[in-house]
Amino acid sequence: MDFDLTEDQRLLSDSVNRLLSDQYGFEKRKTYLKEPEGWSKALWSQYAELGLLGLPFAEEHGGFGGGAVDVMLLMQSFGHALVLEPYLSTVVLGGTAIKLAGSAAQQAEIIPGIAEGTTKLGFAHYERQSRYDITDVLTTAKPNGAGWVLEGAKTVVLHGDTADKLVVSARTSGGRDDEGGLSLFLVDANAAGLARRGYTLRDETRAAEISLSGVKVSKDDLLGEVGNALPVIRRVVEAGIAATSAEVIGTMETMQSMTLEYLKTRVQFGKPIGENQALQHRAAEMLVAMEQGRSMAMLAAMMVDEPDAAERERNISMAKVGVGQSGRFVSQNAIQLHGGIGMTEEYAIGHFFRRVMVIEHMFGDTAYHLDRLADQVE
Repeated sequence: MDFDLTEDQRLLSDSVNRLLSDQYGFEKRKTYLKEPEGWSKALWSQYAELGLLGLPFAEEHGGFGGGAVDVMLLMQSFGHALVLEPYLSTVVLGGTAIKLAGSAAQQAEIIPGIAEGTTKLGFAHYERQSRYDITDVLTTAKPNGAGWVLEGAKTVVLHGDTADKLVVSARTSGGRDDEGGLSLFLVDANAAGLARRGYTLRDETRAAEISLSGVKVSKDDLLGEVGNALPVIRRVVEAGIAATSAEVIGTMETMQSMTLEYLKTRVQFGKPIGENQALQHRAAEMLVAMEQGRSMAMLAAMMVDEPDAAERERNISMAKVGVGQSGRFVSQNAIQLHGGIGMTEEYAIGHFFRRVMVIEHMFGDTAYHLDRLADQVE
Protein backbone atom coordinates (compact mmCIF):
# COMPACT_ATOMS: atom_id res chain seq x y z
CA MET A 1 0.00 0.00 0.00
CA ASP A 2 1.25 3.49 -0.90
CA PHE A 3 1.53 5.72 2.16
CA ASP A 4 2.96 8.71 0.29
CA LEU A 5 0.82 11.85 0.33
CA THR A 6 -0.54 13.29 -2.88
CA GLU A 7 0.39 16.80 -3.89
CA ASP A 8 -3.07 18.04 -2.84
CA GLN A 9 -2.69 16.41 0.58
CA ARG A 10 0.72 18.00 1.11
CA LEU A 11 -0.70 21.39 0.17
CA LEU A 12 -3.62 20.86 2.55
CA SER A 13 -1.31 19.97 5.44
CA ASP A 14 1.06 22.88 4.72
CA SER A 15 -1.71 25.48 4.43
CA VAL A 16 -3.41 24.38 7.65
CA ASN A 17 -0.12 24.30 9.55
CA ARG A 18 0.69 27.83 8.37
CA LEU A 19 -2.72 29.11 9.41
CA LEU A 20 -2.50 27.57 12.85
CA SER A 21 1.09 28.68 13.33
CA ASP A 22 0.01 32.27 12.66
CA GLN A 23 -3.34 32.21 14.46
CA TYR A 24 -3.15 29.56 17.19
CA GLY A 25 -0.25 30.17 19.52
CA PHE A 26 -0.75 29.13 23.13
CA GLU A 27 -1.40 32.71 24.27
CA LYS A 28 -3.86 33.37 21.44
CA ARG A 29 -5.68 30.18 22.35
CA LYS A 30 -6.31 31.64 25.78
CA THR A 31 -8.10 34.60 24.18
CA TYR A 32 -10.30 32.23 22.15
CA LEU A 33 -11.28 30.44 25.35
CA LYS A 34 -12.63 33.75 26.70
CA GLU A 35 -14.99 34.25 23.76
CA PRO A 36 -18.69 33.55 24.47
CA GLU A 37 -18.66 30.27 22.52
CA GLY A 38 -15.33 29.14 23.98
CA TRP A 39 -13.75 29.13 20.51
CA SER A 40 -13.03 31.57 17.67
CA LYS A 41 -15.86 32.40 15.27
CA ALA A 42 -13.37 34.33 13.12
CA LEU A 43 -11.20 31.25 12.68
CA TRP A 44 -14.28 29.13 11.96
CA SER A 45 -14.97 31.47 9.04
CA GLN A 46 -11.38 31.08 7.87
CA TYR A 47 -11.75 27.30 7.96
CA ALA A 48 -14.78 27.69 5.70
CA GLU A 49 -12.90 29.97 3.30
CA LEU A 50 -10.06 27.45 3.04
CA GLY A 51 -12.54 24.66 2.31
CA LEU A 52 -11.75 22.74 5.50
CA LEU A 53 -15.38 22.52 6.59
CA GLY A 54 -16.38 20.99 3.26
CA LEU A 55 -13.35 18.72 3.03
CA PRO A 56 -15.06 15.29 3.27
CA PHE A 57 -18.26 16.20 1.40
CA ALA A 58 -19.20 15.79 -2.27
CA GLU A 59 -18.47 18.64 -4.64
CA GLU A 60 -22.15 18.84 -5.60
CA HIS A 61 -22.88 20.02 -2.05
CA GLY A 62 -20.09 22.57 -1.90
CA GLY A 63 -17.46 20.17 -0.60
CA PHE A 64 -14.07 19.03 -1.86
CA GLY A 65 -14.67 15.29 -2.10
CA GLY A 66 -11.90 14.41 0.34
CA GLY A 67 -11.58 11.17 2.23
CA ALA A 68 -10.60 9.82 5.62
CA VAL A 69 -6.88 10.40 5.00
CA ASP A 70 -7.52 14.08 4.29
CA VAL A 71 -9.47 14.36 7.55
CA MET A 72 -6.62 12.53 9.31
CA LEU A 73 -4.09 15.11 8.11
CA LEU A 74 -6.31 17.98 9.17
CA MET A 75 -7.01 16.55 12.62
CA GLN A 76 -3.31 15.88 13.12
CA SER A 77 -2.65 19.57 12.46
CA PHE A 78 -5.45 20.50 14.85
CA GLY A 79 -3.75 18.33 17.49
CA HIS A 80 -0.55 20.37 17.17
CA ALA A 81 -2.42 23.52 18.18
CA LEU A 82 -5.11 22.19 20.55
CA VAL A 83 -7.81 23.62 18.31
CA LEU A 84 -11.03 24.50 20.12
CA GLU A 85 -13.49 24.92 17.24
CA PRO A 86 -16.34 22.39 16.74
CA TYR A 87 -14.86 20.57 13.74
CA LEU A 88 -15.16 17.10 15.26
CA SER A 89 -18.80 17.56 16.27
CA THR A 90 -19.95 19.32 13.10
CA VAL A 91 -17.96 17.90 10.20
CA VAL A 92 -16.86 14.48 11.45
CA LEU A 93 -19.74 13.31 13.66
CA GLY A 94 -22.78 15.24 12.46
CA GLY A 95 -21.51 15.39 8.89
CA THR A 96 -20.94 11.63 8.74
CA ALA A 97 -24.48 11.00 9.97
CA ILE A 98 -25.89 13.27 7.26
CA LYS A 99 -23.73 11.67 4.55
CA LEU A 100 -24.70 8.14 5.52
CA ALA A 101 -28.34 8.49 6.50
CA GLY A 102 -29.59 11.75 5.02
CA SER A 103 -31.83 11.77 1.97
CA ALA A 104 -30.76 13.67 -1.13
CA ALA A 105 -32.97 16.57 -0.03
CA GLN A 106 -31.55 16.58 3.49
CA GLN A 107 -27.98 16.51 2.22
CA ALA A 108 -28.67 19.33 -0.23
CA GLU A 109 -30.16 21.37 2.61
CA ILE A 110 -27.62 20.74 5.38
CA ILE A 111 -24.19 20.04 3.88
CA PRO A 112 -23.74 23.36 2.00
CA GLY A 113 -24.38 25.16 5.29
CA ILE A 114 -21.71 23.06 7.00
CA ALA A 115 -19.21 23.81 4.23
CA GLU A 116 -19.98 27.54 4.42
CA GLY A 117 -19.64 27.61 8.20
CA THR A 118 -23.24 28.70 8.81
CA THR A 119 -24.54 25.38 10.15
CA LYS A 120 -23.00 23.71 13.19
CA LEU A 121 -24.06 20.22 14.25
CA GLY A 122 -23.97 18.17 17.42
CA PHE A 123 -24.18 14.39 17.71
CA ALA A 124 -26.53 13.63 20.60
CA HIS A 125 -26.39 9.90 21.20
CA TYR A 126 -24.79 8.91 24.52
CA GLU A 127 -26.87 8.91 27.71
CA ARG A 128 -25.92 8.89 31.38
CA GLN A 129 -26.71 5.23 31.98
CA SER A 130 -25.13 3.98 28.74
CA ARG A 131 -21.44 4.63 29.50
CA TYR A 132 -19.87 3.49 26.18
CA ASP A 133 -22.63 1.07 25.11
CA ILE A 134 -24.08 2.56 21.92
CA THR A 135 -27.14 0.27 22.02
CA ASP A 136 -28.20 1.51 25.49
CA VAL A 137 -30.76 4.20 24.61
CA LEU A 138 -33.74 5.25 26.73
CA THR A 139 -34.73 8.37 24.76
CA THR A 140 -37.94 7.61 22.89
CA ALA A 141 -39.61 8.82 19.71
CA LYS A 142 -43.33 8.18 19.50
CA PRO A 143 -45.51 8.72 16.43
CA ASN A 144 -47.47 11.95 16.46
CA GLY A 145 -49.62 12.42 13.40
CA ALA A 146 -47.23 12.79 10.47
CA GLY A 147 -44.25 13.28 12.78
CA TRP A 148 -42.71 12.22 16.08
CA VAL A 149 -42.42 13.36 19.69
CA LEU A 150 -39.06 12.96 21.44
CA GLU A 151 -38.64 12.38 25.18
CA GLY A 152 -35.38 11.81 27.01
CA ALA A 153 -31.92 13.21 27.70
CA LYS A 154 -28.43 13.09 26.20
CA THR A 155 -25.09 13.65 27.89
CA VAL A 156 -21.67 15.03 26.92
CA VAL A 157 -22.85 16.26 23.53
CA LEU A 158 -19.66 17.75 22.11
CA HIS A 159 -20.20 21.46 21.34
CA GLY A 160 -23.91 20.87 21.81
CA ASP A 161 -24.26 24.29 23.46
CA THR A 162 -23.49 26.15 20.21
CA ALA A 163 -24.88 23.68 17.64
CA ASP A 164 -27.61 24.88 15.30
CA LYS A 165 -28.99 21.40 14.78
CA LEU A 166 -28.61 18.14 16.67
CA VAL A 167 -28.52 14.61 15.30
CA VAL A 168 -30.49 12.83 18.02
CA SER A 169 -30.86 9.08 18.46
CA ALA A 170 -34.10 7.75 19.93
CA ARG A 171 -35.77 4.42 20.38
CA THR A 172 -38.81 3.96 18.15
CA SER A 173 -39.28 0.33 19.19
CA GLY A 174 -37.72 -2.44 21.25
CA GLY A 175 -36.12 -2.55 24.68
CA ARG A 176 -33.32 -0.55 26.25
CA ASP A 177 -30.39 -2.58 24.87
CA ASP A 178 -31.91 -3.92 21.65
CA GLU A 179 -29.83 -3.39 18.54
CA GLY A 180 -32.95 -2.83 16.49
CA GLY A 181 -35.46 -0.07 17.03
CA LEU A 182 -33.08 2.91 17.02
CA SER A 183 -33.75 5.89 14.77
CA LEU A 184 -31.98 9.19 14.07
CA PHE A 185 -33.64 12.59 13.90
CA LEU A 186 -32.38 16.00 12.86
CA VAL A 187 -33.62 18.40 15.55
CA ASP A 188 -33.42 22.17 15.59
CA ALA A 189 -31.41 23.21 18.64
CA ASN A 190 -33.99 25.89 19.46
CA ALA A 191 -37.01 23.60 19.20
CA ALA A 192 -39.71 23.92 21.84
CA GLY A 193 -39.11 21.47 24.67
CA LEU A 194 -35.37 21.15 24.04
CA ALA A 195 -33.10 22.49 26.80
CA ARG A 196 -29.32 22.74 26.79
CA ARG A 197 -26.81 23.20 29.59
CA GLY A 198 -23.35 23.95 28.30
CA TYR A 199 -20.15 23.43 30.25
CA THR A 200 -16.39 23.09 29.83
CA LEU A 201 -14.69 19.71 29.77
CA ARG A 202 -11.40 19.06 31.55
CA ASP A 203 -9.45 19.90 28.38
CA GLU A 204 -11.30 23.24 28.00
CA THR A 205 -13.40 22.16 25.02
CA ARG A 206 -17.17 22.55 25.25
CA ALA A 207 -20.02 20.07 25.68
CA ALA A 208 -23.66 20.14 26.76
CA GLU A 209 -26.35 18.16 28.51
CA ILE A 210 -29.50 17.97 26.38
CA SER A 211 -33.01 17.33 27.66
CA LEU A 212 -35.96 16.60 25.37
CA SER A 213 -39.48 17.09 26.69
CA GLY A 214 -42.24 16.73 24.16
CA VAL A 215 -40.01 17.86 21.28
CA LYS A 216 -41.96 17.59 18.04
CA VAL A 217 -40.24 16.76 14.76
CA SER A 218 -41.72 16.17 11.33
CA LYS A 219 -41.38 13.07 9.16
CA ASP A 220 -38.89 15.03 7.07
CA ASP A 221 -36.57 15.24 10.09
CA LEU A 222 -36.07 11.47 10.18
CA LEU A 223 -32.56 10.44 9.03
CA GLY A 224 -32.53 7.09 7.27
CA GLU A 225 -34.83 4.16 8.01
CA VAL A 226 -37.05 3.93 11.06
CA GLY A 227 -35.59 1.48 13.58
CA ASN A 228 -32.39 0.79 11.62
CA ALA A 229 -30.02 3.54 12.78
CA LEU A 230 -27.50 1.41 14.68
CA PRO A 231 -25.24 0.72 11.66
CA VAL A 232 -25.10 4.47 10.99
CA ILE A 233 -24.38 5.25 14.65
CA ARG A 234 -21.54 2.73 14.60
CA ARG A 235 -20.05 4.37 11.50
CA VAL A 236 -20.30 7.82 13.09
CA VAL A 237 -18.51 6.61 16.22
CA GLU A 238 -15.83 4.90 14.11
CA ALA A 239 -15.27 8.11 12.14
CA GLY A 240 -14.90 9.92 15.46
CA ILE A 241 -12.33 7.40 16.67
CA ALA A 242 -10.30 7.74 13.47
CA ALA A 243 -10.37 11.55 13.63
CA THR A 244 -9.43 11.81 17.31
CA SER A 245 -6.70 9.19 16.86
CA ALA A 246 -5.11 11.47 14.28
CA GLU A 247 -5.50 14.42 16.64
CA VAL A 248 -3.62 12.53 19.36
CA ILE A 249 -0.72 12.02 16.93
CA GLY A 250 -0.52 15.78 16.50
CA THR A 251 -0.52 16.35 20.26
CA MET A 252 2.15 13.69 20.78
CA GLU A 253 4.38 15.27 18.14
CA THR A 254 4.14 18.62 19.89
CA MET A 255 4.74 17.13 23.34
CA GLN A 256 7.75 15.20 22.06
CA SER A 257 9.20 18.35 20.49
CA MET A 258 8.59 20.45 23.61
CA THR A 259 10.13 17.79 25.84
CA LEU A 260 13.29 17.48 23.72
CA GLU A 261 13.70 21.26 23.74
CA TYR A 262 13.29 21.33 27.51
CA LEU A 263 15.87 18.57 27.99
CA LYS A 264 18.34 20.57 25.90
CA THR A 265 17.82 23.89 27.69
CA ARG A 266 17.08 22.98 31.33
CA VAL A 267 20.39 23.21 33.17
CA GLN A 268 20.98 21.40 36.44
CA PHE A 269 24.31 21.01 38.24
CA GLY A 270 25.98 22.98 35.48
CA LYS A 271 24.84 20.96 32.47
CA PRO A 272 21.67 20.33 30.43
CA ILE A 273 19.57 17.55 31.91
CA GLY A 274 19.35 16.03 28.44
CA GLU A 275 22.92 14.79 28.87
CA ASN A 276 21.61 12.32 31.41
CA GLN A 277 21.52 8.94 29.66
CA ALA A 278 18.43 7.76 31.53
CA LEU A 279 16.48 10.78 30.27
CA GLN A 280 17.76 10.20 26.74
CA HIS A 281 16.43 6.64 26.93
CA ARG A 282 13.07 7.93 28.13
CA ALA A 283 12.85 10.39 25.23
CA ALA A 284 13.69 7.58 22.81
CA GLU A 285 10.93 5.44 24.29
CA MET A 286 8.51 8.33 23.80
CA LEU A 287 9.49 8.49 20.13
CA VAL A 288 8.94 4.76 19.66
CA ALA A 289 5.52 4.93 21.34
CA MET A 290 4.54 7.90 19.18
CA GLU A 291 5.44 6.07 15.98
CA GLN A 292 3.50 3.01 17.10
CA GLY A 293 0.50 5.25 17.71
CA ARG A 294 0.94 6.86 14.29
CA SER A 295 0.72 3.47 12.60
CA MET A 296 -2.52 2.70 14.46
CA ALA A 297 -4.01 6.09 13.57
CA MET A 298 -3.25 5.40 9.91
CA LEU A 299 -4.95 2.01 10.26
CA ALA A 300 -8.06 3.71 11.66
CA ALA A 301 -8.16 6.17 8.76
CA MET A 302 -7.87 3.34 6.23
CA MET A 303 -10.66 1.41 7.94
CA VAL A 304 -13.26 4.19 7.99
CA ASP A 305 -14.59 3.23 4.55
CA GLU A 306 -14.01 -0.54 4.86
CA PRO A 307 -17.23 -2.26 3.67
CA ASP A 308 -16.79 -5.32 5.90
CA ALA A 309 -18.38 -4.22 9.19
CA ALA A 310 -16.67 -6.87 11.33
CA GLU A 311 -13.25 -6.11 9.88
CA ARG A 312 -13.80 -2.39 10.27
CA GLU A 313 -14.98 -2.72 13.88
CA ARG A 314 -12.07 -4.95 14.90
CA ASN A 315 -9.37 -2.79 13.35
CA ILE A 316 -10.75 0.48 14.64
CA SER A 317 -10.91 -0.99 18.15
CA MET A 318 -7.27 -2.06 17.73
CA ALA A 319 -6.39 1.46 16.65
CA LYS A 320 -8.25 2.98 19.58
CA VAL A 321 -6.32 0.78 22.00
CA GLY A 322 -2.96 1.41 20.34
CA VAL A 323 -3.35 5.17 20.14
CA GLY A 324 -4.74 5.30 23.68
CA GLN A 325 -1.77 3.43 25.09
CA SER A 326 0.75 5.49 23.10
CA GLY A 327 -0.92 8.78 23.96
CA ARG A 328 -0.96 7.99 27.66
CA PHE A 329 2.70 6.92 27.68
CA VAL A 330 3.97 9.94 25.75
CA SER A 331 1.90 12.50 27.64
CA GLN A 332 2.68 11.12 31.09
CA ASN A 333 6.40 11.02 30.35
CA ALA A 334 6.30 14.52 28.89
CA ILE A 335 4.86 15.79 32.16
CA GLN A 336 7.36 13.84 34.24
CA LEU A 337 10.39 14.99 32.25
CA HIS A 338 9.26 18.61 32.58
CA GLY A 339 9.12 18.27 36.35
CA GLY A 340 7.12 20.77 38.38
CA ILE A 341 6.64 23.26 35.53
CA GLY A 342 4.72 20.61 33.62
CA MET A 343 1.94 20.78 36.21
CA THR A 344 1.34 24.52 35.91
CA GLU A 345 -1.56 26.17 34.04
CA GLU A 346 0.79 28.70 32.50
CA TYR A 347 2.80 26.06 30.65
CA ALA A 348 1.34 24.38 27.56
CA ILE A 349 2.42 20.79 28.14
CA GLY A 350 -0.24 20.13 30.77
CA HIS A 351 -2.99 21.29 28.40
CA PHE A 352 -1.82 18.80 25.77
CA PHE A 353 -1.81 16.09 28.42
CA ARG A 354 -5.42 16.83 29.39
CA ARG A 355 -6.58 16.79 25.78
CA VAL A 356 -5.05 13.34 25.28
CA MET A 357 -6.72 12.04 28.44
CA VAL A 358 -10.13 13.38 27.39
CA ILE A 359 -9.79 11.84 23.93
CA GLU A 360 -8.87 8.48 25.46
CA HIS A 361 -12.30 8.40 27.10
CA MET A 362 -14.25 9.44 24.00
CA PHE A 363 -16.15 6.68 22.16
CA GLY A 364 -14.99 4.05 24.64
CA ASP A 365 -11.74 4.04 26.60
CA THR A 366 -8.80 1.67 26.16
CA ALA A 367 -10.16 -0.92 28.59
CA TYR A 368 -13.56 -0.95 26.85
CA HIS A 369 -12.05 -1.61 23.43
CA LEU A 370 -9.70 -4.25 24.83
CA ASP A 371 -12.78 -6.04 26.15
CA ARG A 372 -14.42 -5.80 22.74
CA LEU A 373 -11.36 -7.31 21.10
CA ALA A 374 -11.21 -10.08 23.73
CA ASP A 375 -14.85 -10.96 23.06
CA GLN A 376 -13.99 -11.61 19.41
CA VAL A 377 -11.33 -14.19 20.30
CA GLU A 378 -12.74 -17.70 20.07
